[in-house]
Amino acid sequence: MLNVETLTVADAEQLIEQYRTGSSFFFSSPRKTLLTQGEYARLSYPTGSESKLLPQRVAELLEAAKRAGRTQSIVVGAIPFHTDKPAHLFIPGTVEMYDGLRFLSASAPERPQISNYQVQPVPEPEQFKQGVNRLLELFQEGVLQKAVLSRTLHISLPQPLQIPQLLAHLAFYHSHGYTFAVPLVPEQSSSSKIDTVSIGYESSEPSRTLVGASPELLVTKKGLQITANPLAGSAARSNDPIEDERRAAALLASTKDRYEHAIVIEAVANALAPYCSKLQVPSEPSLVQTKAMWHLSTEINGVLKDESITSLDLALAMHPTPAICGTPTDLARDVIQEIEPFDRGFYTGAVGWTDENGDGEWAVTIRCADTEGLSMKVYAGAGIVAGSSAESELAETSAKFRTMLAAMGLSE
Repeated sequence: MLNVETLTVADAEQLIEQYRTGSSFFFSSPRKTLLTQGEYARLSYPTGSESKLLPQRVAELLEAAKRAGRTQSIVVGAIPFHTDKPAHLFIPGTVEMYDGLRFLSASAPERPQISNYQVQPVPEPEQFKQGVNRLLELFQEGVLQKAVLSRTLHISLPQPLQIPQLLAHLAFYHSHGYTFAVPLVPEQSSSSKIDTVSIGYESSEPSRTLVGASPELLVTKKGLQITANPLAGSAARSNDPIEDERRAAALLASTKDRYEHAIVIEAVANALAPYCSKLQVPSEPSLVQTKAMWHLSTEINGVLKDESITSLDLALAMHPTPAICGTPTDLARDVIQEIEPFDRGFYTGAVGWTDENGDGEWAVTIRCADTEGLSMKVYAGAGIVAGSSAESELAETSAKFRTMLAAMGLSE
């Protein structure tokens, strides 16, 4: 039987001490915190043209576990940006589930101490700016409305990253967001176990982990109630309180950023509307903040027509949103693939969980790193629309890198 402990609020220090790199899944949000150990069954297969079948395959996986005598199973994991790539979803061996996470000390947890590291930007800053200018040409031609262009930092480490220490630091500073760590198949083995269900899976391969602290909720569902919270339009924070307040006000008043935000909200609302009997979409955005960034935010709440609709159904109906891809979606995805000189992998995908009832929560996989052994890739992107400038979008990606880099004591 699957051990699911549902308690009230977890002590962060005690819970993260139980985290085991390579075998634990960790997900913490303002509503739920999960820590799992091991794998009971894994589902990993290319979605591609069959992406709409992923919820069905997950339901079959949960049903197989139920027939085997396991109750209260949940599926956790990550979905990639490109839906023709393998999703990484599995039923864990054991689960601890809490209503929240609290730190008993007011002092921030000690962050990893890393020195003698090397950083290689991909693409180089000038190449990234050339990509932005290429998008601006497409906007002038009327081909695109928006596209999100990203870049990555390849970091060589002197020793493997201490994931528990990093998680504690991220969760402390991002309690209103979504902190996560997902064990992944090592890249050299990522083509294995495709289109299969593996029962009782155990891995002896080197540890690869997707870890981060996203500010953006894709969707949460409980019963008939759903919430989505798209973010689009950003500004870097300032250490000067007066300047920080000025930047926040400027973002809220920015014609360019409000246009970018409106594109996203319209797309998310249109994706959710067919599933809902009621959908509340605020007419004006608000501001949310992280330690590094200000974001324009709109919280969308809805009531489902049918409780059998799962959180995964809703996540895939929206994914990828214009907040991390663009508009029109298919064309933006093709242009991104043409311009970006790397595979995004799980960056700008979704990370989270869903249970037997279809309840669950999925965050957009941003402000994250993919780490394996002595190598790590950190990602950041910027939404490009008419009126964007290459220099300011480059600066925005640098500001977004700070979430992960600062948590490790690194700089770009």
